[in-house]
Amino acid sequence: MKPVPDLAFAHAHLDSLLDRIPLTQTMQIALRDYDGEALALAAPLAPNVNDKGCAFGGSLASVATLAGWGLLALKLKSLQIDCEIYVQDSTIRYLAPVWGELVARATLAEGESWDEFLAALATRGRSRLRVDCRVPLDDGKDACTLAARFVAIRSAV
Repeated sequence: MKPVPDLAFAHAHLDSLLDRIPLTQTMQIALRDYDGEALALAAPLAPNVNDKGCAFGGSLASVATLAGWGLLALKLKSLQIDCEIYVQDSTIRYLAPVWGELVARATLAEGESWDEFLAALATRGRSRLRVDCRVPLDDGKDACTLAARFVAIRSAV
């Protein structure tokens, strides 16, 4: 059974998670969109600028990683499954400078399945999932991509 994505639910739960990460407040990261299958986070350029006037690479990596992490966190929260979520590994590619707002959109990587992820989590108490994140430019081309693997570990009851 698929829960219907609720943007108010996403705002409430993601905001409470991000509030516990001080860096997100400095970066001014906020929820842009969530539809149950994809999560977009945004951050303004001003607090994330480098010495050249474009987005700092560390900020791009952070907003993309947090979008992937947040996608899992919201999905699990919507299913009332308590887990700790960690990034296991990631690969980032910087393809072009970002001169405006940083927007990272996370989706499941090709070949990944929520059903398989959840089944493994139910059976073993832990599961892994690959997520792709992209930061597009205004013309739709990618400025930055992140391929990451996240691990969810079921919380002790």
